[in-house]
Amino acid sequence: MTGGEETGPPPLHSVSVAGVVVREDGRVLAIRRADNGAWEPPGGVLELSEAVEDGVRREVFEETGIKVGVERLTGVYKNVTRGIVALVFRCRPEGGTARLSDESTAVDWLTPAEVSDRMAEVYAVRVLDALRDGAAPSIRDHDGRRVLGR
Repeated sequence: MTGGEETGPPPLHSVSVAGVVVREDGRVLAIRRADNGAWEPPGGVLELSEAVEDGVRREVFEETGIKVGVERLTGVYKNVTRGIVALVFRCRPEGGTARLSDESTAVDWLTPAEVSDRMAEVYAVRVLDALRDGAAPSIRDHDGRRVLGR
C-alpha cells in the first residue's frame, strides 16, 4: 500500500438462506415483502450458531407459517454490491397454514409464469433454477437487480 491508503481487515460477507417451496401441483410459495413490496421466495439472514438447513426451515416458517422439509441446494447467489451470499434450497411443504408475518403483506402459491411476472429477475431466477429437476446447483453473481454474466 502506498500514498496513505488504510489497511484493515477485508470486508465480510453476510450469508442468507431461502426456501423455494414447491407443492405437488408445481406452484411455489412466495411472499410480498412488507418493507419494499417485492415478491420473493421466503428467506433471510442465517444466524451465527444456526445450521444451514435449520435456518431455511426457520425463515420459511417465520415468514409464511408453512413447515418445510429441505430437499437440496439449488443455487448460490452473490450480490456483489452488498456482499450478501444467498444459499437457495428446494423444499417441500410438510404442514402449517399460510399466514402473514411482520415481514410479509401477502403469501401466495405462484405458478412458474407468475413467478416470472411478479418477481424481479434476481429472485425469479432463483425460483426457476430450483424448479429444474436433477440440475446441479447454479452459481450466479448479481448486482441486486440483474444477474451478471449469464
